Amino acid sequence: MKKKLKFEIDLDENHLPENISMNSSDSSGNENNIKALFVSAWQAKKKETLRIDLWTKDMPVNEMFIFYHQSLLSMAQTLEKSTGHERLSAALLDYCDFFAEQTQIKKE
Repeated sequence: MKKKLKFEIDLDENHLPENISMNSSDSSGNENNIKALFVSAWQAKKKETLRIDLWTKDMPVNEMFIFYHQSLLSMAQTLEKSTGHERLSAALLDYCDFFAEQTQIKKE
């Protein structure tokens, strides 16, 4: 079974993203108003990460902080789940707390 996930990016005259949309072959992941996107893939032969980082020009900085924070939290959870390395995951979670405090997005 194969499924497709497709991103479409509308660019302005300066080639800056104005809107990002996502469509999946099974329609479960369709979204038309995406403001930021991180995609990472592991290229095994070269042992390097391939990345695409995009954000629209109207993405508010505070929302970008929240996006980064949630992404880092997810990475910490995935790190522990995929490697079983609890100390590294906990250290990343500690950094997430610091990040939230420094960006003032931490909820009291």
